Amino acid sequence: MSDTTPAPAHEMGTADTDTAVIDVDRDDRDDRDESSFALFEGDEGRLDDLQRRALVALLKHTYVSARTHADEWRAVLDAEYQLRSRLNDLFLELHVDRDREVAWKRQARSESQRRTFPTLLRDVPYTREETIVLVYLRMRLRADTRPGPDQVVVDRAEILGHVSGFLPASSTDRTRDEARVAKAIERLITARILIRTTDPDRFRVASVVEVLLPLERLVELDRWLHAAATDAPTDALDILPTTLPGTATDGAEQRLQSDTDTDDEGETDA
Repeated sequence: MSDTTPAPAHEMGTADTDTAVIDVDRDDRDDRDESSFALFEGDEGRLDDLQRRALVALLKHTYVSARTHADEWRAVLDAEYQLRSRLNDLFLELHVDRDREVAWKRQARSESQRRTFPTLLRDVPYTREETIVLVYLRMRLRADTRPGPDQVVVDRAEILGHVSGFLPASSTDRTRDEARVAKAIERLITARILIRTTDPDRFRVASVVEVLLPLERLVELDRWLHAAATDAPTDALDILPTTLPGTATDGAEQRLQSDTDTDDEGETDA
């Protein structure tokens, strides 16, 4: 004979009730996951507020560093994979140098000659004066042994004096030459390679220049500039490959390439 005694009320439907509770909890969690990143109506983004700000900073500026964008730099470290994925969707690469505490983007290059990627950035070559200044700044950084980023300070007069040493003997228009150097300085300020101080004629050198000019490229460009300044014959420049990585050759000029995006504002540092 089977036992037909009804189960106690508190035991009936326990499994179904537990399943329902779990399903409700899962639905609530999914709703939170979908809405926790929403910052405006219709927002379907999957990055939080700070991660989005870091992404905008990477797109807007030449680079993001612990010194120039402290919060965004921390977000880059915390969400490097997500930010790299978003940039890759735009045919951009994310580079992160944790030692120098700097992150920057580069236009992705197709490995196939038959396929090209749409570009957001324009390769604008540095001028001769800008290249000379960059090489000088890189050498100053290399010679400095103080710990910490952006410790080297240069002034306008010493930059002008250094550039003048590479001018051809036929260059006699001092006003024009100084104007070109001033323009080069302003462009490097815009790119945050030079950082303004409270003195308008003194600048800190951003350590990111070490990324732009690795040691091997520094040596090559320095040799080329000295050879060009002495009107050396063409075969004296055979120490350089036809085109350096990241550079372009245009007639008698060897010029670095600069990725150009939206305008940066030069920041002031005490």
